[in-house]
Amino acid sequence: MKPKVLFLCTGNSCRSQMAEGWARHLLSDKIDPYSAGSEAPGMNPIAVRVMLELGVDISYQYSKLVGSLADVPFDLVVTLCGDAAEKCPTFLGKARILHAGFDDPPRLSLMATTEEEILGHYRRVRDEIRQFVEYELVKHLPHRHLVL
Repeated sequence: MKPKVLFLCTGNSCRSQMAEGWARHLLSDKIDPYSAGSEAPGMNPIAVRVMLELGVDISYQYSKLVGSLADVPFDLVVTLCGDAAEKCPTFLGKARILHAGFDDPPRLSLMATTEEEILGHYRRVRDEIRQFVEYELVKHLPHRHLVL
């Protein structure tokens, strides 16, 4: 049985969606990834665009409220923003909580003056999340479930 991993962020529109996409793309044989947020405003189209640039299609994913996953027995919950880390739901039971904070591309882009500058913020965070999922996440998985 693969461990169930939840990527949690406030909006579940950008960072947590990227993390779920990378986990599906890189580790689908090792984990069962999910994402959710305390809000569900819909998918960020720029996040979808920059992930697709590297061959990862997250356009079929959708924004979910964390409460909609209350019945899923998560093994690991990864909070990707400070707000999610502070307000991590208690229903997560036996799940181990790990905070891996990443900058918020939409917030960084508010002061950008060109499309390329906006895309640069999203690409940097996308690449940082990939590095985390590919090289750091597996170190925190419950080994009793891990299929290597």
